[in-house]
Amino acid sequence: MDTVTEGCPFCKRENQEMAFLESDNFLALYNIAPILRGHSLVVPKRHAVSLMDLNETESAELVAFSRKVTLLLQFAFKSDGFDWSLQDGINAGQTVSHFHLHIVIRSKMDLGGQDWFQLIQENNKTLLDSSSRPRLSDEEYLFYTEYIKDQYKKMNQISED
Repeated sequence: MDTVTEGCPFCKRENQEMAFLESDNFLALYNIAPILRGHSLVVPKRHAVSLMDLNETESAELVAFSRKVTLLLQFAFKSDGFDWSLQDGINAGQTVSHFHLHIVIRSKMDLGGQDWFQLIQENNKTLLDSSSRPRLSDEEYLFYTEYIKDQYKKMNQISED
């Protein structure tokens, strides 16, 4: 990683190793405390606090890479819907000072028919950037990371056929 900020959870070297997909400037990581199965994050490799800290090239790459990650997650988790969300700034609910885009894969009735954003507003325990959500064990996290990597290979094989 280019610019690293000590103490930042997304600047840790192991994130690069735990990414299930990467581009020149971004990593795709499975969320350690997913709201729903498939909930993942896209983070810049260099430390950037805000979307506004990304240059034009990185901004364009963010969208293209996030589309690719979303297609992969939809393939892996058999979904045709998704939400993208980012909290940019403390007043917007950002609790980690490193830009990250949440990709939440959706399916019919996955939250009992309720909208996830409404649930977040109603219950502080399910905030996107909340440390109070249940966290995956190391084994669970590794399972999902490896599963998505495997699904990426399968998705590419299908597109080549």
